[in-house]
Amino acid sequence: MKTISILGSTGSIGKNTVDIIRRYPNLYSVVALTGNQNVELLAEQAKLLNAKMVVTANKTKYKELKDLLFGAKIDVEAGDEAVKNAATLDADWTMSSIVGAAGLIPTMAVVERGKTLALANKETLVCAGEIVMKAIKENNTTLVPVDSEHSAIFQTLENDQRHAVDRILLTASGGPFREKSVEFMKSVTPEQAVAHPNWSMGAKISVDSATMMNKGLEIIEAYHLFGYGVEKIEVLVHPQSIVHSAVGYVDGSVLAHMGNPDMRTPIAYALGWPKRIESPTNRLDLTTLSGLTFMHPDEKKFPALRVAKEALQKGQTATCIMNAANEIAVGAFLNKKIGFLDIVKIVELILEKSHFSRLTNISEVIAVDQETRLKTKELIESFK
Repeated sequence: MKTISILGSTGSIGKNTVDIIRRYPNLYSVVALTGNQNVELLAEQAKLLNAKMVVTANKTKYKELKDLLFGAKIDVEAGDEAVKNAATLDADWTMSSIVGAAGLIPTMAVVERGKTLALANKETLVCAGEIVMKAIKENNTTLVPVDSEHSAIFQTLENDQRHAVDRILLTASGGPFREKSVEFMKSVTPEQAVAHPNWSMGAKISVDSATMMNKGLEIIEAYHLFGYGVEKIEVLVHPQSIVHSAVGYVDGSVLAHMGNPDMRTPIAYALGWPKRIESPTNRLDLTTLSGLTFMHPDEKKFPALRVAKEALQKGQTATCIMNAANEIAVGAFLNKKIGFLDIVKIVELILEKSHFSRLTNISEVIAVDQETRLKTKELIESFK
């Protein structure tokens, strides 16, 4: 049996991973599950999958989780250090789906074990891509991307033809405000921003999709995962979310990955890799498609794409700062402290005021991340 750990099992990606694993009780044995606030779901998952260990990052939830698992032979731990310790347990395959920079340290712990990392936490590469990819190589870790776009590229990028790649095509739904005016977006509410037209995602990722910062983060992730410069990475708005991304080659061929918008497809691919396993996703019926459309994004209306590309060109420190500022700004918007358009404005202002120096280890990355969060909170206070 393949041993499995899921970091962030109560989030959107984690829940979909659990849904697939529960269908194969004879193939997978769960070593550890980690979550944060939703300990009821965490306990339910632990019982369902007969996990050996379960961890809540929130120490105040420890007793509640312990009580929910009373009588079950499952180790219960709490706190950030416990999450990291769970990541160090000897699992053959680990899903890293903790949202945001909080997933960086546990993900690095997985990398250092040298097994298989299914990566759904794009912020790890945005904040520390050079360091993480170097560690992956040094530890002979197998990395399988889980984001639907990067999974699509992973599947259509022919390794023996990497020299013949002309362009990487990242598709984007365009989010809920693709056809809305800037004037309309000035008064957008959190409830409107999290209502993604095609995908079911958590609040933070949904807001990133609405600003298109999510696609900016994915450009940076693609740069680190596949080794092509920003000049070869192109974003196309594809409202139907059927083509999940594509690779163009110098002979004019374009290999595209298609499927219904369901995260269980890339999760199942990562779980079974290098083989394929069955997933419960609805099969794509091409005869029902009225049409597939593609267009270039409007970077004036969605400046997050430009900001992300500029940060990538400035280096890892800039992308780390951008990510931290964005996480704080998104949180402030969700709490109705700033407007929707203020999110990217704040990120850009923080970048303009920042000094960039080369980051060589995770401790330095965390220090920059924390300093940026403080500066961003101070800037947000001045917006009131």
